[in-house]
Amino acid sequence: QVQLVESGGGLVQAGGSLRLSCAASGRTASMYGMGWFRQAPGKEREFVAYISWGVDGTYYADSVKGRFTIAADNAKNTLLLQMNSLKPEDTAVYYCAASIQPYVRTIPMNPGTYDYWGQGTQVTVSS
Repeated sequence: QVQLVESGGGLVQAGGSLRLSCAASGRTASMYGMGWFRQAPGKEREFVAYISWGVDGTYYADSVKGRFTIAADNAKNTLLLQMNSLKPEDTAVYYCAASIQPYVRTIPMNPGTYDYWGQGTQVTVSS
C-alpha cells in the first residue's frame, strides 16, 4: 500500500503561482511513477503531469506545458507541482497519484494506470 497526502492548494488571482506537494508513505519503493490529475466541477478527471520515480522522465498535458513543472524528491518521497501563470480554467481539485505498474512510463496520461490516489486539494484561480 502507498498513502498519498496533498497540500498547498488555495485561492490565487490569474497570473499568480501556487506550489502543490504530495507526501508519499508506505511501500514507495514499489512505485514506478507519479502523476498529477485535476477535476473541475462537471468534468472528467484530467491528466496534468507525470514523473518517473527513480529515473529521469516527465510528461505534461499540452494545456499546462511551459507553465507547470513537476518534480520529485525521492529521498523525501515527495512530489511537487509548481504552477505559474495560472488561469481561471486551471480551477479544479488536484489529485496526486502513484503507480506500481511498469507500463505507466508509456501511458502516463491514463488514470487507470495508477493504483493509489490522494484525497485532493482545491485550487481556485480568480479572474
